[in-house]
Amino acid sequence: MCRSTTCSCCGFKNPLVKNLAIRKWECPECHTKHDRDTNASINILDKGLQMQSA
Repeated sequence: MCRSTTCSCCGFKNPLVKNLAIRKWECPECHTKHDRDTNASINILDKGLQMQSA
């Protein structure tokens, strides 16, 4: 799973932002605006917290 292309709000996987040159994008599902790096860090933190509580 690519953490920077998955919306940290709704989980939508956006195949249109595979290009690493795209640094900011808007989720077509929930319209949240994302910075690629910040979005990825939120997704990684969420995954770590899920693993810790399992």
